[in-house]
Amino acid sequence: MQDAFVIDADGHFNEPQELFSAYLAPEFRWAAPKRVIDNQGRGRSMIGGELKPFIPQPRKIIVDGGLREGRTDMDARIRDMDDEGIDVMVIYPTKGLFFYGVKDVAANAALCDAYNRWASDQFAIAPDRLIGPCVVPQIDPALSARMAAEALARPGINGVMLRPNPIGGRNLDDPAFELLWNVMEEAGAPLILHEGTTMDVPQFGEGRYDNFLYRHAVSHVFEQEAAIMTLIMGGVLERHPKLNVVVAECGVGWAPHWIDRLDDHHEHWGVASIELKEKPSFYFQRQCFIAAEGAEALIPFVVAAMGDDNICFSTDYPHPDHPFRGVVDSIRTMDGVSDESKRKILGLNAARLFNLSTVSRRVKEPAE
Repeated sequence: MQDAFVIDADGHFNEPQELFSAYLAPEFRWAAPKRVIDNQGRGRSMIGGELKPFIPQPRKIIVDGGLREGRTDMDARIRDMDDEGIDVMVIYPTKGLFFYGVKDVAANAALCDAYNRWASDQFAIAPDRLIGPCVVPQIDPALSARMAAEALARPGINGVMLRPNPIGGRNLDDPAFELLWNVMEEAGAPLILHEGTTMDVPQFGEGRYDNFLYRHAVSHVFEQEAAIMTLIMGGVLERHPKLNVVVAECGVGWAPHWIDRLDDHHEHWGVASIELKEKPSFYFQRQCFIAAEGAEALIPFVVAAMGDDNICFSTDYPHPDHPFRGVVDSIRTMDGVSDESKRKILGLNAARLFNLSTVSRRVKEPAE
C-alpha cells in the first residue's frame, strides 16, 4: 500500500489580502473581504459591503491543522504533502465560500474573477501537485456559464465549485443552469458541491437554531443531501450523462441511507416528480462521488453497502476540523477494507473524476 497514488480531494486556501489588492479590479476593492469589529466587540467578516454573521472560533485551535504554515505558503504545503505521501491536492477557497452570498452581481463576479486568476497563479507553483475548481457568481447562472468557460481555460483550474444551497432563489435543477451544465460537460469539468456554514445564504438550521454547533452539524450534510436529490430527481444527471459531481466536506456515512431513500421515493412517489428512466441509485453510481473526511469509521460500512467506485479521500487541510498528520496511513491500515478498495479511495477514484494521470509517483517514499 505504500505505492498507492494519493489525491486529497478537499484542501483549502487561506486567501491572503494581497489577492484582493493585486487581482481585484480597482472599482470593486470596496467589496474585498475585511475583518471588522462589531458593536459587541466581536470579530466578523465584511464582504461585498455586507457584514457577515458572527462565527465563533474554536477555543483551542489545533496546531496540527489550522495553524500550519502551509495555510498560506504553498512551498510549506508541498512539504506537508510530501511528509504525508499526498501526490495531488485539490484546493478550494475559504473566504471564497462567502462570495456566493454577495447580492451585488457585478461585485460577486469581480470577486470570483480575482480569485480564479490568483488561484491559477498559485497552482503554477507546482502544476503537477496542485489543482482546484473555479468559483462563479451562482446568483447569475448565465454569467456563471460564461465565467466558467473562461476560467476552465486557465492553468490548474479543474472543475466548477457551487454551493449546494438555493442561491438567488434557484435550486440546482432550475433550467437557468442548463447553460452551465453544457459548458462543464463539453469541458469534461466536474461539479464540486461545497457547503459552508456562512449563514448568509439559505441553509438548513436557519431560523431554527442559534447554536453554531447545531447549524454546522446539520447544514453540511443536509444541504448536500438536498443538492444530490435535486440533481438526480430533477433529471439533471440524466440529461447530462457526462456531468460528474463530487460532494465535499460532509463525510460519507449518509450516502447509503439517502440513496436508498431516494430509490424508495422514486418507486412509490414517482408520480409527484418528473419521470426518470433509471432509479436514483443508477445516476449516483454513474456520476456522483463523495469525499470521506479523513479516516471515517463508517468507510468500511459504505464500501460494503455501495461499493468502492464513488468514494474519495480528503483532509480539509489546513482547517482544524480533524488532524492532518498520519491521516493517509490511517486509511492504509484501516480494517475491513481491501487493498484494492483503499487504492481507489486514496486516489484512483479522484484521478478518474478530475481526469488526472496516475502513471508515475510524484512523492518519494520516506527512507526506512
